[in-house]
Amino acid sequence: MRKPSDCALLTRRTVLEGSAATGLLMAAGLQAASAPTPIKASAPAPIPKMALWLTINAEERAVELDPRTTLLDALRNHLALPGSKKGCDHGQCGACTVLVNGRRINACLTLAAMHEGDEITTIEGLADGDDLHPMQAAFIEHDGFQCGYCTPGQICSAVGMLGEAGWPSHATADVSAGTIALTDAEIRERMSGNICRCAAYPNIVAAIRDVAERA
Repeated sequence: MRKPSDCALLTRRTVLEGSAATGLLMAAGLQAASAPTPIKASAPAPIPKMALWLTINAEERAVELDPRTTLLDALRNHLALPGSKKGCDHGQCGACTVLVNGRRINACLTLAAMHEGDEITTIEGLADGDDLHPMQAAFIEHDGFQCGYCTPGQICSAVGMLGEAGWPSHATADVSAGTIALTDAEIRERMSGNICRCAAYPNIVAAIRDVAERA
């Protein structure tokens, strides 16, 4: 015969085990009931392309682009002009520099759709057939490149920079001077937006100074 204490202990254990099991079942049921019903996502509507006429290297080019396409991607991926390089894609290295209406810009920071009607010049358009642009020839003469990846942007930037030589820069000692000498310090400051990871900067400066002195 069981003692009363044994009956009490057995009853207490049974109650505790039963309560625990009930709690687990209730929790599982609540989780199943509260689980959200998955919603099937619909495919986003395609963005219609834009028909553009771009004047590149003195040639009219027709192209259809996603309106979000950058000028750099349009040149490289849609117009077979891979000379402009994609480096950082954030406007910090200058490898994508091209000329728009004679002014240098970072092609990765502007949309192609913004430049319909503009005169766009890339590295491919600087030479006249087999005759190199003076800046291209100077870069070769002064060994202004090593791996060459940044060179197209360096050259386009240098060509545009020479057109800005009359403007003062951060390196200009006297901003009120009528004539600003294009010293090495001025060239380095004005070309500071173009990075050469091979560090050919002295040769790049020499090439630009050579062209500036011949002009």
